[in-house]
Amino acid sequence: MPPLKVIGAGYGRTGTDSLRTALNILGYYRHPEVFHDAFLHPEKPVDWDMLYEGFDAAVDWPTVSFVDRLMKYYPDAKIVLTDRDADSWYRSVKSTIFNLAQEGMRDYDSMTDYMKRIREMAQVLILDGALYDADKFNDEEAIKAMYNAHVAWVKENVPSERLYIMQLGEGWEGLCKFLDVPVPDVPYPSANNSKSFQDEFLDGRLQETIVNQAQQGKTAQSA
Repeated sequence: MPPLKVIGAGYGRTGTDSLRTALNILGYYRHPEVFHDAFLHPEKPVDWDMLYEGFDAAVDWPTVSFVDRLMKYYPDAKIVLTDRDADSWYRSVKSTIFNLAQEGMRDYDSMTDYMKRIREMAQVLILDGALYDADKFNDEEAIKAMYNAHVAWVKENVPSERLYIMQLGEGWEGLCKFLDVPVPDVPYPSANNSKSFQDEFLDGRLQETIVNQAQQGKTAQSA
């Protein structure tokens, strides 16, 4: 099994879904894994090769919660940090995945067991549980400080030759040069922006999609 070649280090809502689509276009295969136990018990060894079997790129949560461990385990992997201004990031999270999480809390009893496990994972891994705690999330300065601290950690700890910082709105050129692959003859993806997320969420299509994917044993990672 080939090891991970690309590790996404950016939080959700920084263009990670566009990056996921872009990596698929470039021939990388991204794994929508769930690593609940690995996060809760960092002292335990993890069979990363088994968890990422068949995939050579991973972005968004929950992978981003393990960047420190994955970059050591896969020393040849390249790290892509998707980034944006903390103020716009917070607004995007609030109008999209925070709303979705709050809606999911009201639908908990009707969730499948699989979706309940996904929610439990999200409560542990994503923003210290703030998506499911309105009081915690509404402390805007604390949430933005968490985001900025993560970005600063990546910049300080990932060797410069392994790191590409990709600002929201960038296209193919910088990414492809960093990965040493040709630029595809298609526009760079613009996936899952706030407006499309809100449109799908408000009319119920996104919730239906998540339920359908959960029933098939898949997760829908949006960013």
